Formats: sequence, C-alpha cells, structure tokens
Amino acid sequence: MADLAYQSGYGNMFETEAISGALPRGQCAPQVCPFNLYAEQLNGTAFTAPRALNQRSWMYKLRPSVSGQTPYQKIEAGQFSNAFSTFEVTPSQLRWRELPLPADGTQIDFVQGISTMGGIGDPTVKTGLAIYMYSCNTSMDNKAFYSADGDFLIVPQLGSLLIKTEMGRLSIEPQEIAVIPRGIKFAVYVQGDSRGYISEVFSGHFKIPDLGPIGANGLANPRDFYAPVAWYEDIDAEFTVVGKFGGELFQYTLPHSPFDVVAWHGNYTPYKYDLRNYNTMNTVSYDHADPCIFTVLTCQSLDPGTAVLDFVIFPPRWMVAEHTFRPPYYHRNTMTEFMGNIVGTYDAKTDGFVPGGASLHSCMSGHGPEAKVFEKGSTSKLEPVRYPDNNLQFMFETMFMLRIPSWALERERLDINYLECWKGLEKHFTP
Repeated sequence: MADLAYQSGYGNMFETEAISGALPRGQCAPQVCPFNLYAEQLNGTAFTAPRALNQRSWMYKLRPSVSGQTPYQKIEAGQFSNAFSTFEVTPSQLRWRELPLPADGTQIDFVQGISTMGGIGDPTVKTGLAIYMYSCNTSMDNKAFYSADGDFLIVPQLGSLLIKTEMGRLSIEPQEIAVIPRGIKFAVYVQGDSRGYISEVFSGHFKIPDLGPIGANGLANPRDFYAPVAWYEDIDAEFTVVGKFGGELFQYTLPHSPFDVVAWHGNYTPYKYDLRNYNTMNTVSYDHADPCIFTVLTCQSLDPGTAVLDFVIFPPRWMVAEHTFRPPYYHRNTMTEFMGNIVGTYDAKTDGFVPGGASLHSCMSGHGPEAKVFEKGSTSKLEPVRYPDNNLQFMFETMFMLRIPSWALERERLDINYLECWKGLEKHFTP
C-alpha cells in the first residue's frame, strides 16, 4: 500500500488528477473535456444549500455512471436490515461478545458480513440512523457498494482495510476510521479475517464539532484528516454494484469498473482519520469530564447541540483531577450510548467488555462502573495516572432510542450475565 497518496485537510475544496491536464480549467463542464472524459457532478446537499454547507464534487470519468448499467434487481439483505418496525425496544442494559469470524471455508465479503445491531427512523425521509457490526474474510473483487441512505463511518477492530472509492483509495487499520458519504461507490479489500463497527446516519453529514471556548485548536484537528487523490481503473469486465436504497438492497451489473474517475474537484469526498492523532482535552482541576469532550465527529439534529450521532473516543491520556472519583461516573442519560472496544481494557469495565465486543445503555437506563472499579476508584491514591497506550474504546451516542433486531438479542450473542457486574455495590451511607 506504499503507493497510496492523500490530501490533508477537512472540508477543503480539493482538486486532484491522476493524469496531468485531466481537470478542465475555468469551467466545470466544457463542451469537450480533456482527454475526451465525461463530466459528472455528485451532490451531497441540495443545489440551493447555503454556500458554507454546500457539498459537491465534479468527477471526470471514462464513462458516465449509468453507462452499460443493467436494471436494478432487489436482493436479500439478511441481517443487514433497516426494517426497524420489526425490531424490538428494550430499556435493558445489553452487552455483546465479539462478532464471530467467518467459519473455515466460508467466504464472506464486507457487505455480506454486515449485521445490524440497532437503529431507528426511516432512510426514505432522511431521518434516524443505524448501527452495524461487520465480520468478513474476503475482498470485494469486481464488486462495489454504495448507500443512497446515508454516510458510513467505518471503525475497524481487527484487520486492515483497503477501500477503493470513486475518488481514490484509502487504507485504514484498527485505531483509524474512514467516512464514506452518501452515494459514493466503494469496495473493501481485506487480508484475512476482519471485524469492526459501522454507523450510518440518514440525516445530514458527519462533521468535526465546533470548539467554542476550547479555542482554535484541539480534539480532531482538520489537518489530520486525509482525502484520497485521484486514481482510476480502466477495466472492461463485469462488475456488480450493490446499492442500499430505502433500507433495502438492490444490485445491477456494469461491463466495466465503476472506479474510473481520472480527476475530480470539490468538497464531497471520502476521508480517513487516525484516532491516535486526537488531541485530548481533560480536567486538570476536579471532576471527571463529560464524555462529549472526546467527540471526534458529529452529525447534528435540528435541535441545537443535540446529535443524531456523536462519535466519541476514550483515548490514551493523563488523568490528574484532584479530590475526584476518576472513573466514569454513574449516570442516566437522555441520549442512548452504544459502545465498542477497539483494543485494551475500558477503565469502567475491566471484565467482560472485550475487544470486538459492544454494549448498549439506552435512554434513562442507569449504568456506570462495575463494583470493583467503584471500590478501586474510591480508595486509590490521587496521583497522575496514564490511561495506557494501545487502549482505545469508542461510543456512538444518539438522541434516538434504538430498536434492536431479534438476532442481536439471541442468547449466544448476548452477555446474559452483564448485570452481575453491578452486584456488590453496597450501601456505604454514614450519617
């Protein structure tokens, strides 16, 4: 993957060409494009969206996207489902073991290996979200995928991914993420067993959060986001394209590769980010900081300051608060919290929350550190402590209550003893 190249910056108006001179100058769609390419615009927002919010890119392709396309055919989605009306609601605190890897001899690609863990809303009216986990072991050769429903945020936990997109290629490994916006075709290539997490937002797009009184710098800095440079395939062979539309899957075939963009310019693009570059803000006086201080990306609702989805991480950092119970505090939240463990041990749950596992704490359901963590946090010496390197967990936090599919509630996937971790929280009242 040494030949991969990237452009630094978040929200930039990029321009990139795989062949010098392939980008038109002075206009977007001349009568004849350089090298006789086709001009095609991809819009991530309405034409009339305010300039500061408008997202679009012009692509210069060997052929238009529709060239040679066969009719869409509906296909079975399996556990990659947005049929939320058939799912269940539960206030129960849930924890899942890691998703099983494909059985020996079974070839499962990225799209086939996606399993819905929860969701709400309706992608046809662009509201709500879905949370998935994936487990796969084979690459998407001569196959591509796109979602007309929303942006994909991919969080690998096991195995590196090479992601071919229309705009170029991205390589991500555990402790990195990739965002593929609505409508952009991509294919995932793996080197053996791979596993991770995905969130899809049906409303708006992910963005880096405003910093407010933090100032101009900190958290996820724009320069640490990377977009691909133009790269293309000129392949005449049958390709299958799977499209997610209205929560269902459809496919068609093309007689050529869909990754045929020779040049592009704009600000609607896939991108990657290394979570190890996150500049953590934390308390240096007293009290455990609210987890929102660790937000990497957010998709905001129309209610100011309230997220359709926040992507929050718990990274390595120094903890130095005085007179403070330093583990996460006990709480009940109007937001719903889905957590995943990428690597290491979470400081509030030292047992059971394994890398590749997940947990769900729904709106107003109580949760917090397990009993032995409470005892340790209440008696440990208050000196500077390093939340260790090679230790990283994350949270998808949403304003919505999630509905859970039946397969996510099967006993063999659930940790049915999860509530046991809070047994032993004795009364210490001393009036």
